[in-house]
Amino acid sequence: MRNIYRVFPLFVAFGFILFVSGDVQGQDVINTILKRMDDHNKSLTSLRANVEMVKFNSQINETDTLNGTVAYLPQRNRDPFVRIDWRNPDESMAIVNKEYIIFRPRLRQAFTGNVDKARRGNPRAGSALQFLNMSRAQLRQNFSVIYLGEATIKGGVRTWHLKMTPKSASGYKHAEVWVDSDGMPVQTKIVESNDDTTTILLSGIRKNVTINGSEFKINLPRGTKIVKA
Repeated sequence: MRNIYRVFPLFVAFGFILFVSGDVQGQDVINTILKRMDDHNKSLTSLRANVEMVKFNSQINETDTLNGTVAYLPQRNRDPFVRIDWRNPDESMAIVNKEYIIFRPRLRQAFTGNVDKARRGNPRAGSALQFLNMSRAQLRQNFSVIYLGEATIKGGVRTWHLKMTPKSASGYKHAEVWVDSDGMPVQTKIVESNDDTTTILLSGIRKNVTINGSEFKINLPRGTKIVKA
């Protein structure tokens, strides 16, 4: 029995060493991924891609899928310009200088408002694309980051899988981000406080192509009803 008591602290110490070693290795991987994301962010001057959005309503167990295209244009010391054009049903959204416009041609309606205010009311509005424009310092400052391992997503893309939990009060519980070998967040999943989720997948990605700023202006037909948030 005495031998057991002598050996037990060694097992405890050994287990602690393994735990610390594993945590350090995990942090090393996270640091590598965040640096890759930071480098990618700095080198990205524009982006075109196909976009798929899957929204899951946990209360009624229903899933809704939308497909479209996205244009993304970073701005120096400002938020990026973003435009998304959805198909079936047709809908266009543009974000310029923190102001958004959503145009629904079938209803002849357009909704406008401030992006920050919209995010507080609905965390899905822009949250899934925010990781494209965040530096390593911003990610570290705003999120607790956990490495979940490697994963292959739709289209056969191999990625690093991260869990990002906001450090301050937010409209969602956490986000999962899948980052490719270039440091590009190619898939993001927002998990809201009620367990509803929104997953954004980018494919057919074309980087650093010519995109004119005028592309982010949505021209509304005469007679369109404008609703201001």
